[in-house]
This record gives sequence, C-alpha cells and structure tokens, in this order.
Amino acid sequence: MNNNYILGCIDGASLTTAVCDYAAWLAGKTGAPVKLLHNIEHRPQAPLSDLSGSLGLGSQEELLEELIKVEQHRSRLLLEKGKLMLDAARQRVEAGGVADIEVWQRNGSLQETLIEQEQDIRVLVMGVRGEEHRDGQLGAHLETVIRSLHKPVLVVNKAFSTPQKIMLAYDGQEASRKALEMVVSSPALRDIPCHLVYVGDDQGAEAILAEASTSLERGAVAHQLVHLPKGRSDEQLCQYQAEQGIDLTVMGAYSHHPLRGMLLGSFTAKMLQKTQQPLLLLR
Repeated sequence: MNNNYILGCIDGASLTTAVCDYAAWLAGKTGAPVKLLHNIEHRPQAPLSDLSGSLGLGSQEELLEELIKVEQHRSRLLLEKGKLMLDAARQRVEAGGVADIEVWQRNGSLQETLIEQEQDIRVLVMGVRGEEHRDGQLGAHLETVIRSLHKPVLVVNKAFSTPQKIMLAYDGQEASRKALEMVVSSPALRDIPCHLVYVGDDQGAEAILAEASTSLERGAVAHQLVHLPKGRSDEQLCQYQAEQGIDLTVMGAYSHHPLRGMLLGSFTAKMLQKTQQPLLLLR
C-alpha cells in the first residue's frame, strides 16, 4: 500500500459505518488509499491464581487449566469477531468507490499502534465513542490519541453526509494556522465554502481574520469572515454551527489563545462532547 493512507479505526460500535463512509469520502477526494484497523486492547484480568487460591492443590490445577482454556477461547472469538468486522468494513468502503483498501488487525495498545504508523497516516478517522460508551461519553482512547499524534484526526459522531459547509475555528496560533493550511491545500476541503470564525473581543482580531482571509483567497477557497463576541468559545461555536448548518468543523487541538483552553480536557473535550457534527482536529 502507498504511504499517506486514510486510516479508519473500527470496533464494531454504532459509529463504525460512519467511520467507513467518511474514510471513503476522504479517499475519493484525495486519491489516497484506505487502511482499516481493528485493534484488540489487552485488558487487565484478575490473576488466575487469585481465582483459585482457596482450593486444594489438585482442584486448583484443574481450575487453572480450565480458566486458561476459557481465556484462549475468548481470544479466538475476539479475533474472529474482528475479522468479520473488518470484512464488512472493507465491503462498505468498496461500496463507497474505493478500490485500494487494506485491513489490519492488531493486538496491544491502540496509542502505540498509531504512533508506529504515524508517518504513513494522512488522516486518521475515529468514532467519538466506542462500543462500550454511552451517548455523551468520549471514547477511552480518543483524547490520548489526539494528544499523541501530529496528524489530522477526523472525529466522527454521526452518520455520514457529504460536507457542504465547513467552519474553521481560527485564532492565529500555530495549530489553527495548520488547520488553515489544510483547508487551503486539501482536495477534500478547498472546494467547500468555509466560515472562518474568531471568538473574542481581542485587539487585533480583525487583522488576524484578514490575514487568514488572504490565504484563503490565494487558495481560491470561497469563504466568509465571522467575528463572534467574547463568551464561552465552545458554546459560541456550537451555536453558530447549528444556526448556519455547518457540516464539518476544522480546528487546532492545542492553542495558547483566548480560544483558550484549546487543551484537551478543556476546550477540545467540550467541543467533542457538545458538537453535533464531525470535528477535524490538527495539532
């Protein structure tokens, strides 16, 4: 497979289909191949000896052997389940018009797996939550992955719909400049009308917006400038997103600005929890 692929992480959760569809959309717009990953995490288990320590020696040995067989059977079932999910995901992406697809099953830490592959990832696509999480919860690995990778992460939270409008949350800092560069250069984004949004009453806001507008103009990106008043940035952006029918929000995952708290655990986490549309995050 060529370098710079679209990597979709699937786990069988309700958002797996959406992950496949957004990965297929990105591949169709960029010409990049798709790689589908099913990662099986090592989950802590009670030591087998702890489960049989009060029994006699003979009984303990028999129980340990039985428990080992049960764990081996469980592992085989997880592998088979993953293979079935990957096969269904491949068919879904193929139906989206993508021919160059690879499937990959891996045991171990998802974070370590992605870091190992980072240099070859063009965009990572993940669901906002996994199969074990309720609505409103963030996936257990999501924030860790966003912190760890220096590649764009598209966080999916709904069924796929082709983006017709995007919003770029912009503050002039490094992460948002990278987001701006992606909007200008990416074949997936540059043909979609962009709402360039700044939140806050800071001096220099208009100049920051004007500078970003110049970059968008050079890239021939249709756009409009929006200066929202100071307030809760996450609430302001989510409200604007809903009012304007924004289909995709692009923003930096870290910042030292007023859109303050673009640190995970604060602004970014709040956006992930509150937004009704996918987020494309860049560090």
